[in-house]
Amino acid sequence: MFRTFATCTLGCKVNQYETDAMEQMLIRAGYEKVDFKDCADIYLINTCSVTNMADKKSRQMIHRAKKKNPDSIVVAAGCYIQAQADQKAELDEHIDLIIGNNKKKDIVTILDQYYRDNLAEETVIDINHTSEYEELSIDSVNEHTRAYLKIQDGCNQFCSYCIIPYVRGRIRSRKPEHVIREVKNLAGNGYKEMVLTGIHLSSYGKDLEEGSLIELIEQINQIDGVERIRLGSLEPRIVTEEFAKRLSKVEKLCPHFHLSLQSGCDETLKRMNRHYSIEEYERSLALLRQAFREPALTTDVIVGFAGETEEEFAETVEALKRMNLYEMHIFKYSVRKGTRAEKMPNQVPEQIKTQRSNILLEMAARHKEAYEKQWIGQEEEILAEEFADIEEERYLLGHTKRYVKVAVKTTKNLEGQLVKVRIIGQLDKNVLAGEIID
Repeated sequence: MFRTFATCTLGCKVNQYETDAMEQMLIRAGYEKVDFKDCADIYLINTCSVTNMADKKSRQMIHRAKKKNPDSIVVAAGCYIQAQADQKAELDEHIDLIIGNNKKKDIVTILDQYYRDNLAEETVIDINHTSEYEELSIDSVNEHTRAYLKIQDGCNQFCSYCIIPYVRGRIRSRKPEHVIREVKNLAGNGYKEMVLTGIHLSSYGKDLEEGSLIELIEQINQIDGVERIRLGSLEPRIVTEEFAKRLSKVEKLCPHFHLSLQSGCDETLKRMNRHYSIEEYERSLALLRQAFREPALTTDVIVGFAGETEEEFAETVEALKRMNLYEMHIFKYSVRKGTRAEKMPNQVPEQIKTQRSNILLEMAARHKEAYEKQWIGQEEEILAEEFADIEEERYLLGHTKRYVKVAVKTTKNLEGQLVKVRIIGQLDKNVLAGEIID
């Protein structure tokens, strides 16, 4: 029977990868994909549960789907469902099927059984007691130039503010041969940049008998057709002298590193149960700066965490000034139900969180502008991605290896190609202007 489906993904690039994989399985099984705004037989929502707001957005998308077509099958997958596994009786009445983490590979079988028997099997496992990596794969992505590859799942860190270890389980790594096979397939289909992602990427390989993240990167570097390798978020402790030295010899590696910080104060980091000090974090930055010329160093910072005093926040401000990072993603702390931080005393009022956030946002904007302006006059290579209108003019957009966005005027169809450009100025606050070097 001919059936249509639509998908919606909330949350991170790992979730998007899993959605892409489920889409391709459904298409191979004879289903037809339509846009989420259209009427579909099946709506597949890959949910997120990283914050209470993510839970809310997940519920909203589930309601929206059922409203579009009351007769549709609404399939809710992912972390929100996993977090609610013990409270199935309280799950939204608009959900027809639930698929927890590590069961997404069974999407076709689950739907077939539901249509055949009008019955849903148990599709949420005890994620905290599995060592199996859920093998999913893709041969194409929605982006035409850059492919995000999930190579790792789970987390053993148990940060006090985070629900993810409870809904993703313990660390599980994808077998290197499976990653290599997928990279070769994607490169053969024209994708030039591979972005390695995971729930806790730095843990890759720790559960395997052999293999590590740096070894996998070195193997991917040897694959024909791969022009760039980019890394997802890293823990600062992975950046040892040996790690940085080996990375520097990977010619296709993009010198763009996201090292999660969360706070610039040691006392706050202890309450967060982060497993490094500010001194260790800055040592990691120094090693990367020694190994690469002007690397793009980015981070996440949470302001207003439980118990954060004015003095602790001031330490964070001073630390970030010293670090002089390219980009800082600033988040106001949001209490997450089910975490240890939920019960911590001295929760910071929302007004103070906003004030502190604004201070760091202003600093982040200054640092970003200063980092990007240093490339004016330099010759760089961009991976051309798409055309866009900026100030009523047509530009081709792309990113350098350091993930600086550049726009060039051209009528040539260069999408998906590596293009040499000269940076000639600032087009707007988020984009540099360039000209193609013939």
